[in-house]
Amino acid sequence: MANTIPYSILDISPIPQGFTAGDALRNSLDVAQHAEKWGYTRYWVAEHHNMTGNASSATAVLIGYLAAGTKTIRVGSGGVMLPNHAPLVIAEQFGTLASIYPGRIDLGLGRAPGTDQMTARALRRDLLGSDDRFPQDVRELQHYFGPIQEGQAVKAIPGANTEVPIWILGSSLYGAQLAAHFGLPYAFASHFAPEQLLEAMKIYRELFKPSEELDKPYAAFLMNVVAADTDEEAQYLFTTLQQNVIRMRRNTRGQLPPPISDIDDFCEPYEKATADHALQVSAVGSLETVKKTMRHWLDLTGASELVVTGQIFDHQARLKSFEIAAQAAQGL
Repeated sequence: MANTIPYSILDISPIPQGFTAGDALRNSLDVAQHAEKWGYTRYWVAEHHNMTGNASSATAVLIGYLAAGTKTIRVGSGGVMLPNHAPLVIAEQFGTLASIYPGRIDLGLGRAPGTDQMTARALRRDLLGSDDRFPQDVRELQHYFGPIQEGQAVKAIPGANTEVPIWILGSSLYGAQLAAHFGLPYAFASHFAPEQLLEAMKIYRELFKPSEELDKPYAAFLMNVVAADTDEEAQYLFTTLQQNVIRMRRNTRGQLPPPISDIDDFCEPYEKATADHALQVSAVGSLETVKKTMRHWLDLTGASELVVTGQIFDHQARLKSFEIAAQAAQGL
């Protein structure tokens, strides 16, 4: 059966324990190359900083690496944390990417720093790049990607006339309202912040204003997928992500840990309950289990696209999980 909904991947280039950032980045390219064969629509990478378990901090550089190693799949950011950057710099970076790989580059934008406050200060120096300016910065980016206007003093070269597609990303109602107001596609980060997913989707559709970029709402949501031959194997692999979330709450994050036989031995009951809540938008299991879970959340959200992510310790198991996820999505 042909797939009825586009399905895509979000990657943070996780660095497993005992491996290097170089290993993680090469693994990301391998996943992207396989994803292209498996029918994924786009491959996004996310900006994070000062995290020893993630290798995707230089997002535009990584996108160039992935685009160079693939042929047809769309590659982009999910997202660039815009307050960390001057809009002109992002316009030039993504304008360059779009000039080299025309028709294949996406620019997803977030308003969070993607790090702690001390690191945010190191990134921005004077913190003039406040999230309060996010709407103006989005408009400025759109201006740089459009045709050069008569008398325009500051131009993005490359960037002008590339019309790089912009998405608004978020985990609250603010992003949904902004995306609707600007008439832009929207993606909700429900893979770690599910609380307002359904309300955000509803608000986005109700408030959406058609624009030159989009004539009707187009919304995606993110889902953790850990798939394997059996439900039991998938649950075992899922303990890696559960540990990661719990360690984040403990402020003891590090490189991606290997799976363990019993997550209850790793944490207190309240910690597991907190992790379960954060990871409720997750499909964990065999092909049929994953397909059933995907269908459930698609029916609830009415989303136009499904974006899956998966932090799995073993690279081959991660590849297999994304392959099964593609098979599940194609059968929806």
